[in-house]
Amino acid sequence: MQAEAIMTTPIITIDDAASVADAADLMLSRKISCLPVTRDGAMVGIISEGDFLRRQELGTQRTRPRWLEFLIGPGKIADEYVRANGRRVDEVMTSEVVSAPPRASLADIVELMSHHGIKNVPIVEGGKPVGIITRTDLLRALLRILPQSGATTADDELIREAIVSELQSQA
Repeated sequence: MQAEAIMTTPIITIDDAASVADAADLMLSRKISCLPVTRDGAMVGIISEGDFLRRQELGTQRTRPRWLEFLIGPGKIADEYVRANGRRVDEVMTSEVVSAPPRASLADIVELMSHHGIKNVPIVEGGKPVGIITRTDLLRALLRILPQSGATTADDELIREAIVSELQSQA
């Protein structure tokens, strides 16, 4: 099975110049955990619930001992500051997006999720997002393939009865 068979469409995206508040509101109102970020229709990043974990407003920004900050360097500390205090989507989004083409196999999608520790894979064609596959989409696909719950139970019961009958006929 290929990605295009189970991906969620139409895809909900957000512009990179939108505010962080707009992104959070859109994610909550649509009950989604991430948004592909676009500029002129082309995908430039992704913003997910994880990007909102370390926020100054929540008091959850990363703090380190001063000596460790010296070892990490000013560039990393400046990046973390911007992510914790950024007001626009392009300041807090993840710009290195793991994506796949519509014809990618589900095995490839699951491998990307496992290898990169991600929960969503945008499906991109020609640089533009055309869908997204989430763990929920994989569960839906599995549910369509699995036999109905009653069928397995009945088959198991028939097998049990046959075994019990055979055992009873033995000396």
